[in-house]
Amino acid sequence: MQFEINAKTRVQHGSGASRRLRRASKVPGIVYGGASKPVSIEVDHNELLLALRKEAFQSSVITLKLDGAAQSVLLRDVQMHPYKSLVLHVDFLRVDASRAIHQKIPLHFVNTDIAPGVKVGGGIVSHIMSDIEVSCLPKDLPAFIEVDLKDLDIGQALSVSQLTFPKGVEPVAHGEDDPVVVTIVAKKIEAAETTEEEAEASSDATPTPPTA
Repeated sequence: MQFEINAKTRVQHGSGASRRLRRASKVPGIVYGGASKPVSIEVDHNELLLALRKEAFQSSVITLKLDGAAQSVLLRDVQMHPYKSLVLHVDFLRVDASRAIHQKIPLHFVNTDIAPGVKVGGGIVSHIMSDIEVSCLPKDLPAFIEVDLKDLDIGQALSVSQLTFPKGVEPVAHGEDDPVVVTIVAKKIEAAETTEEEAEASSDATPTPPTA
């Protein structure tokens, strides 16, 4: 999916200028990286908010048209209002088509309903990771990585090394050599245990002595 965002160079700076921009339905931001200097920008709020609602926007190479000139960028940071659907600030990072980038992309879990551990065993899927950082050229950046659970049984897990990555895309290791992505765990049988405990408590209760 291709994304394009229009932006203008921002001349005024400071908290007061940012408040005025937001009142005018604009979002202050910055684009940085590469050989060029950082540039303060302003973006149409509704255009940006609509794009942010699409999952792929946050993990795709975006065409930023700054004052009409196109450049390739990644979304690096976005600040949202604590409880309003309001974008407060946005950061974009320039990318070079010839250099590998590191980017977090979402994981899409498929065939959960037919996994033996769920369909037959009645287990629960435990998602350890919801996204993964990858390294690749900008042109090879996938929108997501698919995690297929069709063969997963209770007590089994899938790790990063068991995922399928597109050609030219590699996972970036952090900490563990081969971290777990997802597992299926058994449901806890609590109802029967509670009933037995209540029955035992009732039988052990001290009877009230008769009155004379």
